Amino acid sequence: MSLDVVTFGCRLNITESEVIRREASAAGLDDAVVVNTYIVNTCAVTAEAVRQARQTIRRIKRERPAARIVVTGCAAQIAPAQFAGMAEVDRVIGNAEKLDPRSWVEGGERVAVGDIMAVTRHAAHAVDNVDGHTRAFVQVQNGCDHRCTFCIIPFGRGNSRFVPVDEVVAQARRLCGNGYREIVLTGVDITSYGSNLAGSPRLGALVKRLLKDIPELARLRLSSIDSVEADDDLLDALANESRLMPHLHLSLQAGDDLILKRMKRRHTRKDAIAFCDRVRNVRPDVAFGADIIAGFPTETEAMFARSLDLVDACGLTQLHVFPFSPRPGTPAARMPQLERAVVKQRARRLREKGEAALARYLDAQVGARRQVLTERGGIGRTEQFTAVRLAAAVEPGVFVDLTIAGHDGRQLVAA
Repeated sequence: MSLDVVTFGCRLNITESEVIRREASAAGLDDAVVVNTYIVNTCAVTAEAVRQARQTIRRIKRERPAARIVVTGCAAQIAPAQFAGMAEVDRVIGNAEKLDPRSWVEGGERVAVGDIMAVTRHAAHAVDNVDGHTRAFVQVQNGCDHRCTFCIIPFGRGNSRFVPVDEVVAQARRLCGNGYREIVLTGVDITSYGSNLAGSPRLGALVKRLLKDIPELARLRLSSIDSVEADDDLLDALANESRLMPHLHLSLQAGDDLILKRMKRRHTRKDAIAFCDRVRNVRPDVAFGADIIAGFPTETEAMFARSLDLVDACGLTQLHVFPFSPRPGTPAARMPQLERAVVKQRARRLREKGEAALARYLDAQVGARRQVLTERGGIGRTEQFTAVRLAAAVEPGVFVDLTIAGHDGRQLVAA
């Protein structure tokens, strides 16, 4: 392959990698006569994500000495000099520039990274497919106006901006026409949707419009949401629209109110529990996932215990656990840090808690009938996004109704 895009991080990066692939190909970077080009679309959410990107760059150059390597994404936006200083790297392109066709034309400047905070409008970048994925991702928002003390992402993505409703609908309709049965709405902070658009449509209104205007859309799913911003229309859609999937991944981060305050989060522990109870009341089959940080600066054992028991209090079934990672330039990096051994130990305990919660959830699914959307690799996903290992090979992108026979602690097993 003469052009390869290596993607780290979130669904937003996955979507943008499709735009990068298209624009770079149009600029001739897929011409093997020229040179093999690798574009590394980086993530900066943790120090580990940055380390993995740098490690991958070195590995590519070691295995393909003649390859041309271009680095972009959040880590490149935040620390362009760090990547420009790597001998393996030929070019560094910023997060706004990576979506500009002109950035991929040969002869561009070696470091093309502008001021992301100066970007005020979101230009829609339609894609026809999402390579290697059964479900398609539609970007509805980018950037973030909040400044959580641990988070570096606003400095990689800029302030919040939105794709107008009509453009989101057109993109989703295009993907459905190309055979996708499920669409995931994605962005950095999708529950902030619409504040500076005409009429200030909220996320719930966007969801209802998509389901109304695209009857062929079989499943609509949301990426990570901030529960404190969830609007009444969104709750109404969850209650009454069966095509809106009963799976919400919540940005909770902690279960202790003082830690939440020091994180500069906008919800309390009580708010998180009340939201889960409210959703479960209107959509009893809902499954909740959540992001939780272990070992935030100043976190005591008692504070951590409240994050542990939040798993049960909210009825969480799938955790994304992040050992706290100090990001230079954030307020949390300047707070009193815990010993790394303590951080790692708490992250392990939190993962064990999550594994136990998932096992209980999987136990409760045995014997149930579920509609599964098949993926590659002999698995499918239920409405709740739970993985199911199929009993026989089925082509990807097909709905099958099946009975759950058991589980292996991580995924369900079909009869």
